[in-house]
Amino acid sequence: MGAWIGRGRKARTCYGFDDIAIVPGCVSIDPEDVDTTWMLGNLKFDIPILASAMDGVVDVHFAIAMSRLGGVAVLNLEGIQTRYDDPSEALANIVKVSPDEATNVLQKIYEEPVKKELVIKRIKEIKDGGGVAAVSIIPQRIAEFGPIAQEAGADILVIQATVVTAKFISKANPSLDFKELKKKISIPVIVGNCVTYESALELMETGIDGLLVGVGPGSACTTRGVLGIGVPQVSATVDCAAARDFYYKQTGRYVSIITDGGMSVGGDVCKAFASGADAVMIGSAFAKTEESPGKGYHWGMATPHRNLPRGTRIFVGTTSTLETILYGPAHLDDGSQNLVGALRTAMGVCGADTVRQMQLVELVIAPSIKTEGKIFQKTQRIGMGK
Repeated sequence: MGAWIGRGRKARTCYGFDDIAIVPGCVSIDPEDVDTTWMLGNLKFDIPILASAMDGVVDVHFAIAMSRLGGVAVLNLEGIQTRYDDPSEALANIVKVSPDEATNVLQKIYEEPVKKELVIKRIKEIKDGGGVAAVSIIPQRIAEFGPIAQEAGADILVIQATVVTAKFISKANPSLDFKELKKKISIPVIVGNCVTYESALELMETGIDGLLVGVGPGSACTTRGVLGIGVPQVSATVDCAAARDFYYKQTGRYVSIITDGGMSVGGDVCKAFASGADAVMIGSAFAKTEESPGKGYHWGMATPHRNLPRGTRIFVGTTSTLETILYGPAHLDDGSQNLVGALRTAMGVCGADTVRQMQLVELVIAPSIKTEGKIFQKTQRIGMGK
């Protein structure tokens, strides 16, 4: 299905969060009675929310706090935390520079090499604090840091790049064999990012435990503008979830789909689950917390890329604590706080008592969903009119 965009060339219509709406169910459930738990491999978590592996969002203290609240925060093992024994000065420099200088400063700060001893130290600090140690590494450095991370006590390994495929062709660099990696790594492995049915299915066949879905939707990411590559998050999630369901029917092994990026309010989070997600990964919403190391600033993992930055430093401000963002009570009227409460309420209204039931609710194409009847909010710049 699609439309002709020129002679002999078709393109299908794809949808993002603002293009759809969730239809209420025929039965409603008390939000307090729904089950928001999810599984990754043999690990079970209270809430299906992960914090992105971005240096303005996650450090050791944030990871521990997120774990205590039932979620998971992913630490970037190639970020500032593993390049500097005391990262506070580097973070302060990023925060204080002007927007025009930000990318150059980031590039210079990230020239400092990653230190193996700091990789071990940060993981042990999270574990000593009672947190879940989820860590992120790019495919090119997994052979170097993967075994070190596992030996140091990491609970989850995230292999993340702008786009990851099961097959990689290069004359200079060897391809990463995920099947062989899974033989050496006993902890759950999440791989990303991906946006198509075919790529998702091929990655699942390698034995991974979770798949990150999303290319370029993040608030600090400019991949869609720089490279012109990406698929709106609803369509990407639906396609990858379809691959998960097909793979599960064929093998009996369930691979979790994690929608990554593009969600800043509770409504977007709920729509991600309605599109088929098992969990969501969020960055900018958590960059606003008092616990985040970015002090109200947020930047993408590809922002400091030496040759082609695909991100920018943005100011999101500091609005509340991490607990308020997750569980409320909400003090703002824009849907950016109490994300778990929003999910519970949506599940209850839809009659979905589990996350997997939420994946089956009805969706409608509704591009007017955020504007219909909201003239006063728009003119007064409050609520959904901000």
